[in-house]
Amino acid sequence: MHINSKVIKASFAALALTFASGAQAQLNIFACEPEYAALAQELAPDAKIYSATTAMQDPHQVQARPSLIAKMRQADLAICAGADLEVGWLPMLQMKSSNAKVRSIEQGLFFAAEHIDTLDRLASVDRSMGDVHAKGNPHLHFDPDRLLQVAQALTVKLVQLDPDSKGKYDAALADFSQRWQVAIAEWQQLAKPLKGKKVIAYHSSFRYLFNWIGMEQVGDLEPKPGIPPSTSHLASLQSRAQEGDVMAIIVASYQDERGAHWLGERTNLPVQVLPMSVGGNDDSEDLFSLYRSVIGLLLSLSQQ
Repeated sequence: MHINSKVIKASFAALALTFASGAQAQLNIFACEPEYAALAQELAPDAKIYSATTAMQDPHQVQARPSLIAKMRQADLAICAGADLEVGWLPMLQMKSSNAKVRSIEQGLFFAAEHIDTLDRLASVDRSMGDVHAKGNPHLHFDPDRLLQVAQALTVKLVQLDPDSKGKYDAALADFSQRWQVAIAEWQQLAKPLKGKKVIAYHSSFRYLFNWIGMEQVGDLEPKPGIPPSTSHLASLQSRAQEGDVMAIIVASYQDERGAHWLGERTNLPVQVLPMSVGGNDDSEDLFSLYRSVIGLLLSLSQQ
């Protein structure tokens, strides 16, 4: 059977164009924290996604390593928590990478905190207050409703940067939103026994989680944000714990556990490490399993 050579050439040209447009549509995404790498994976599954940190690292303190500079240099989009969480290292990466795309929120820079109402905003700050965030608590990924707002805003940004793939991004958001809202209803039901429970925790890492569930953090292992626990401060927490209404001492996956264990030994309170983000323990493989893991670990404490 004779096939027209012009038809073959046209077919190959169409195929090449398809591959070219597909390659062009594959965004290069730099996520400052693993929770935003996981969210990007949900909303842009075809993108190349890199997380600058892990759940075992303090996102306040990151070294602007050459490998991070190289990754940011390649990025079309940088997704970060914002609210000054990355203020100690992100500007250095932006400068050294010389990538104009990720220097401005008008282009390829996205701060999650700018798309929600943050908790604990401060009218003014000074050094005596410790490492506080005037723009509010940046650890917002532990409020599922706020995270859905972030997902919606991030989809708008993805479409802005890659308008040819709008249909894909809209479909991915619709799918994520549906699954996420079903999960929220399940988590709310599951977490009901935790409402009103009191804990002592390290930093305000789980502020949004406690607020959403209805738990209360009655003490902080840090005397001031960013200041390690001192013996005198821990002693004051010991007095608070002796009131008998504290369920446990909570530490995030990247935080130093020594102060928590010192207090736990003297108060007979359990010390529980919670994953701060995706990858913070073996059970937290994505955003959905992160929530299930954290709620499950808190429930196990409430049943002791």
